[in-house]
Amino acid sequence: MDKKSTSSARPWLLIGLAVLVAMSFFKVGDKASKPRELSVVEFRAALAKGVVKEPVMRVINHDEGATYLEGELEESLPDGYSAKARYRVYLVPGENERIMNELLDRRVNVKVRNETSALSPLIMNILFFGGTIFLFYWLFARRLGGEGGPFGMGKSRAKMLTGKEEKKRATFADVAGIDEAKEEVQEIVEFLKKPDDFRKLGGRIPKGVLLVGPPGTGKTLLARAIAGEAGVPFFAISGSDFEEMFVGVGASRMRDMFAEAKKRAPCIVFIDEIDSIGMKRTGAGAIGGSHAYEQTLNTMLVEMDGFDANEGVIVIAATNRPDTLDAALLRPGRFDRQVMVDLPTLKGREDILKLHGAKIKFAPDADISRVARGTPGFSGADLANLLNEAALMAVRKRLDGVDMATLDEARDKILWGRERKSAGYSQHDREITAWHESGHALLQLLLEHTDPLHKVTIIPRGRALGATMSLPEKDVLNRTKSHFLDELVVTCGGRIAEKLFTGELSTGAAQDIAQATDIARKMVCTYGMSDKFGFQAFKEPSSFTSAELPPAFSEETSRAIDAEVSKLVSDAYSKGEKLINKNRDRLETLAKALLEKETMDGRDVEALLGLQREHTASDGADNAKTGV
Repeated sequence: MDKKSTSSARPWLLIGLAVLVAMSFFKVGDKASKPRELSVVEFRAALAKGVVKEPVMRVINHDEGATYLEGELEESLPDGYSAKARYRVYLVPGENERIMNELLDRRVNVKVRNETSALSPLIMNILFFGGTIFLFYWLFARRLGGEGGPFGMGKSRAKMLTGKEEKKRATFADVAGIDEAKEEVQEIVEFLKKPDDFRKLGGRIPKGVLLVGPPGTGKTLLARAIAGEAGVPFFAISGSDFEEMFVGVGASRMRDMFAEAKKRAPCIVFIDEIDSIGMKRTGAGAIGGSHAYEQTLNTMLVEMDGFDANEGVIVIAATNRPDTLDAALLRPGRFDRQVMVDLPTLKGREDILKLHGAKIKFAPDADISRVARGTPGFSGADLANLLNEAALMAVRKRLDGVDMATLDEARDKILWGRERKSAGYSQHDREITAWHESGHALLQLLLEHTDPLHKVTIIPRGRALGATMSLPEKDVLNRTKSHFLDELVVTCGGRIAEKLFTGELSTGAAQDIAQATDIARKMVCTYGMSDKFGFQAFKEPSSFTSAELPPAFSEETSRAIDAEVSKLVSDAYSKGEKLINKNRDRLETLAKALLEKETMDGRDVEALLGLQREHTASDGADNAKTGV
């Protein structure tokens, strides 16, 4: 039976099952209210009392023929009330006429019904229960089970998409911002279109391609574009879809998926988040055996490059954790090639914005290039979300098109959260926040190696009561020690300004303290920027590290690292104090302006304080110092 007939037959099977269940309840209820059998003598006594009400004579003709009267009679209860009770009295041959005459004499109407049954009650019960069992078997064991074992647990859940569907297929024209990745996978498309050209020269197309990159960079879209360009079937599944609570289900689904793919070769099998089944094997499970995912991984290794030929099936997998994958999965013959799908550069972001913005109506002042410069670190999914948020905001504002101010607002909302103008807090809290953010902004402008100031606000965003936002003027691939040292000073500015204004310490600098400590510790342990340790790296202990493993460094070294981190932060705090005390008049001017305007653009702050900096690009956003 094919899938179409199966799906059309299933509703009727469900209806049949419902009818049988209803009949079973009816039979149970019927047995619960079974009429009381009376003898002929008892029936005549009840008839003499006048409690018999319009009986029905049923004449049943079958191998075990019988005739009986059935009806209701009124019984007297001890409390003086009466109740109706069902009765049944079987009539022996020769009693029919006598009983009927007595009923006529007492003017009791009798209805006669002839019923014919071709089957005995035993056969009827066998058919009833047999039909119920058959329906349960058909629905659960067959329809839900299929070829994948009981209840279909071993059946592959991969969804097949046909690349020839013009309306739904994706092509390389739908992929932007990852030109190098597109060029790498172009060979696969050429092989799927013209496999003979490769075979003539003895070439072999890679059996597997691993797409590696952060979330939202377009790995899945790129795999769909490969299938769309080649016009071949495309199987899509997630790594987590292979696993269930029962051991062996994942391996069964893996075999079933490859069996289906081989039938439709040439084709593409795409496995998203493959790290969930492709992790490095440890060889021991919770109680001495192997992990369930290891069986699935072993099956995949054999299917990709085992004894059986696997021609025409190209496996494309995606992950953002390539370091966790098993070495056997990455060897040539399985995943021969790794394609890096990284975050888009400035040109890539501009191409992505143009692609997603083709359906959006923009205002004349909207500048896609400026948005691209202001969104370093955004993935393709982030940029699509930004344009969608801007479009929704423009609709709420009843604008004719999405303008530049709305685009900036949408970007800030994604980065730091929506403005909470309705959040009520006292004037004293507003003043503390204004001084806090002014301290960050002033040091941002005074120091040479910081990113230009983008915006300062004392309007709460997300969990922060205010924010100082900075931006890089171009894509930054490397950071220097001078930059990190100046960042440490800027991070301390909020606490310094707060203490100068109130003479107290508040919880508003909690996030700044954590950020400063993290920067200093990375400078010492990761980047080799410490004067004491120099060109060394120290792996920080992890909460998942086994207690039996030896420490990465000695206790003496750990104390020295803590001292070096403390020195970096303390030096930055002292430098920040000197700069703010030297420019206290500027700090007060900016704090008063923030209390009045609540939000100020970076250029306006520069003009107000007379600290103009050279700019090589327009607005963007990268970092924020917040008062929480």
